[in-house]
Amino acid sequence: MHARVIVLAGPSGAGKSRLAERTGLPVLRLDDFYKDGDDPTLPRITEGANAGMVDWDDPDSWLLDDALAAIEALCRDGRAEVPVYDIAHNGRHGSHVVELDGHDLFIAEGIFAQEVVPPCRHAELLAAAYCVRQHPMVTFWRRLTRDLREHRKPPLVLVRRGLALMRDQQRVVSHAVERGCTPVTSDQAHALIHA
Repeated sequence: MHARVIVLAGPSGAGKSRLAERTGLPVLRLDDFYKDGDDPTLPRITEGANAGMVDWDDPDSWLLDDALAAIEALCRDGRAEVPVYDIAHNGRHGSHVVELDGHDLFIAEGIFAQEVVPPCRHAELLAAAYCVRQHPMVTFWRRLTRDLREHRKPPLVLVRRGLALMRDQQRVVSHAVERGCTPVTSDQAHALIHA
C-alpha cells in the first residue's frame, strides 16, 4: 500500500465536504456509494410524518463493500473509478476517476464514513479518523439551506427530516466515536490534518 486515508465522519450538514476541500488533498466522496432509489433492499422509515419513505440516514441505504474497495484501490494503486450519485436521478449517474497524483494521503468523507474506520484500521490503511461536529442548530440551518438550494426534496420533507436529524445528532456523534473517530470542530480537524 502506498497511501493512507483520513476519514471525515459527522452529521449531515456538519461541514465535512467543505473541510475536505480546504485540506487540498484528493477527496473520495463516500455519499456517492448510496444504493439506487429503486433498490428493493432500501430501508424505510416506519413511523412519524415521513413513514414509508426511504430512510437515507440508515447505513443499509449505502454500499459499504463498494466504498471499501475504492479506498483499498486508492491506497494500493493511487486511482479508483467511483460512481457519481445524482439526487435528481435518484441513483448513480455515471462514474469518474479519483487519482491521488502522488499524494500519500487522501480524504474519505460522508455521513456513513465512520463505518469504514474499523476495517481500514484493521487493514492498516487508516491515517486518522475525525467526527466533525458543531452546535445542532448550526448543523440544522446549514443542512436545510444546502438541501433547499439543491432542491433535494420538497421543503416540508426537508424541514421534518432536519428536525429529526437535529434531535439525533448526539447519537450520530457518539456512534462515530464508538467506531474510532475523534470528535472535533472543522477548524480543529483542519489543524490536525495539516499537522
